[in-house]
Amino acid sequence: MANDQRHEMSRLSSQICNQISSVFSNPTDPHPPPLDLLVTELAGVYRRNARVFLHGVGREGLMLRAFAMRLFHLGLSSHLVSDVTTPPIASSDLLIASAGPGGFSTVDAICSVARSCGAKVVLVTAEPERGSCVKHATDVCYVPAQTMASDGGGEMEKGERPLLPMGSVYEGALFVLFEMVVYKLGEVLGESPESIRCRHTNLE
Repeated sequence: MANDQRHEMSRLSSQICNQISSVFSNPTDPHPPPLDLLVTELAGVYRRNARVFLHGVGREGLMLRAFAMRLFHLGLSSHLVSDVTTPPIASSDLLIASAGPGGFSTVDAICSVARSCGAKVVLVTAEPERGSCVKHATDVCYVPAQTMASDGGGEMEKGERPLLPMGSVYEGALFVLFEMVVYKLGEVLGESPESIRCRHTNLE
């Protein structure tokens, strides 16, 4: 029984990881590769002593919260839009916002405010051509994954239960993408594992 359970967990985890990994084999033209774009923009924030703000809703927002934490550990001035200690955004700053399906009314509003203050806005999305948020973006970080907008329920129509329903593929891809960014950005900034660890909170 235990062996059967381990086999099932191994099978499901492999299928999930493969489905998320396949996202990064998809072309992103005419948009730049998402890893290169984010590393370049964040390295620029660091070098000009600016700040990065992050915003997303739902599960996308949770991925951005985790990303914001690691950016702080890398030495960037990193802020979540929803926090009560978030400072005002300025023209030298960067907003990274996620709208997987292309647009959310709250994300649209936040991006609009950031642009009106002269800040750069990188929109992370799976729908760069039809989303309402794109008009506010200075750059588009295209992650070509399934979201709520493209989850047509095809597997359910065939009588199959989807392994990753709704926006789970996109959200999982965000986590993996952000981990890749943290790794590559750490190289660019010359951050060691020790220097990253020393910025972790001790109030736990």
